[in-house]
Amino acid sequence: MSDPLVIRSYGLSDVGRRRKGNEDSYLCDDALGLWIVADGMGGHAAGEVASREAVDTIYGMVKRGIGELDASEPLTEATSHAACRLLEGAVQAATYMVYAIGELEQGKAGLGTTISAMMRFGNHVVCAQVGDSRIYRLRSVEVEQLTEDHTLIAWQLKQGLITPEEAKQSRNKNVITRAVGNRDYVQVDLLMCELELGDQFLLCSDGLHGYLKAEELPEVAASGGQRAVEAMIALANERGGADNITAVLLEVS
Repeated sequence: MSDPLVIRSYGLSDVGRRRKGNEDSYLCDDALGLWIVADGMGGHAAGEVASREAVDTIYGMVKRGIGELDASEPLTEATSHAACRLLEGAVQAATYMVYAIGELEQGKAGLGTTISAMMRFGNHVVCAQVGDSRIYRLRSVEVEQLTEDHTLIAWQLKQGLITPEEAKQSRNKNVITRAVGNRDYVQVDLLMCELELGDQFLLCSDGLHGYLKAEELPEVAASGGQRAVEAMIALANERGGADNITAVLLEVS
């Protein structure tokens, strides 16, 4: 079955206006069909190590395993499960790798990273999520946040323990409930969705989505390509730039 859809991606990472170093990492590999944003944590360069190691491990695992998947036939429950299992396994491998570094290397205890990853499988993509980076889908003028933030505030909101107004004032904004590397295993959220002509997908760290509202994204992304990515990062910097800022934009044509 021929595949007429083409995905082109554009990525950029910026240190922001207040940080001295950039602990974010990202990957764009259109040929392989893999895109990742990782926001490291741990300080003293440990965050940078965590995010880079996680991205490299996921890339290696997917590159070795994707050839065993058959995306040429219509999607079935079995092939969907196999694709999800590959990406989930890659994130788990990254979790164990980052955890091991934290255990073995002096000064690296407590390091970890978020992961928002997307892998192509025929005319579908599999999304894997850990932490509070995000994946959005922009379809026409509609925006959908495909991932769920693994933060204390998001959990409190979901449980009805606080209101959205209280969440804005909360001191727990940076408390992450799931991360890659702070333990040797992590629960990974998985989602598969079908591609449509004209779709855009945005993978970004919280240094971006903390400053841009979802409803603003279609207008900023309308220019397309690298220009759109640069515009998003410029906006985040103009509005404060308190964190590292990373964006990866996919366009389906």
